[in-house]
Amino acid sequence: MLGMASSFRPRRAWAPSPAFASRTAPPGGGRERLDDFLTPTLDRQLEAEKALINGDPTPRLAMWSTQDPVTVFGAEKSVIGSEEAREVFRWLATRFSNCTDYRFELVAARASGDLAYTLGYEHFSFSMDGGPVAPITLRVTHVYRREDGEWKIVHRHADVPPTGQPLRADASTE
Repeated sequence: MLGMASSFRPRRAWAPSPAFASRTAPPGGGRERLDDFLTPTLDRQLEAEKALINGDPTPRLAMWSTQDPVTVFGAEKSVIGSEEAREVFRWLATRFSNCTDYRFELVAARASGDLAYTLGYEHFSFSMDGGPVAPITLRVTHVYRREDGEWKIVHRHADVPPTGQPLRADASTE
């Protein structure tokens, strides 16, 4: 295991969970490759997520691939296909507003060749359909594909953690 807590500096709205440093050390010194993926990609993605939650789908649309296969297994709706995903993002943006807080807790990540993934928890407060602002936590998995030198999202799975399950990313899975 590689101790990364002191050398890994979280930026903006995301931070590695305590479990990230102990579970995600790539074999064979792949840490730089992972950092080259994580830092610019997550910074851009989390800005896009905040924009979507405030009603603007444009940054999220820019993060996603337009080349199939693209899939969304969302907390609100699931679709297959790039154009179908884009329609869902536009629809979600009409329902979301007033993002008052957004954090991403990174649990695991890996980049290899032209594919990468992240797992984590999104913690945010927002209004849905004009209702009161309320907090929510989602478990999320993203798969990325490098296209013309840029990381694009090709899959998202999001759901609400089961009731009674610890929300700490370093909670035991035994």
